[in-house]
Amino acid sequence: MQPRKKPRSECPAARTLESVGEWWSILILRDAFQGCTRFDEFQRSLGIAPNILARRLKHLTERGLFERRLYHRKPNWYEYVLTQKGRDFFPVVVTMFAWGNKYLSPHGETLLMADRASSLRVDPVVVAAGTLAPITPDNVVLVPGPRASRDMHRRLATMRAMRPDVSPA
Repeated sequence: MQPRKKPRSECPAARTLESVGEWWSILILRDAFQGCTRFDEFQRSLGIAPNILARRLKHLTERGLFERRLYHRKPNWYEYVLTQKGRDFFPVVVTMFAWGNKYLSPHGETLLMADRASSLRVDPVVVAAGTLAPITPDNVVLVPGPRASRDMHRRLATMRAMRPDVSPA
């Protein structure tokens, strides 16, 4: 279902979904984090139709998550290399893995994350950079940023989390 409003809003989550919030895009990024760079590698790994893969790679490249680099001439073949913007999406995928393992693996985990050097299991935690305190809905609230519009200020002001005097339903 498409949102009623075009996602190019002030909300960073909506803008992120516009860039990468599609099933294949996130799986392409997942595979890129594991070393895939070439069209045939992505296609083989994902079992995706070539036209869909081409469209998703083009989209991710236009959004600045990949850089398209020529690696063979006559015919011209390109690889898709993660940009810094693309690499910075890694924590999002990691937290999706952790959530999926916790809630969607009734018969046991099929993929784990491990430290490259030690092979020890790694479980991600989202923490505040300044304090290293876990970030949870109980201790974090969205507040207007320096560039927030009046509409954003009004929208946030109506949210229950911003009004501690309102008890949950």
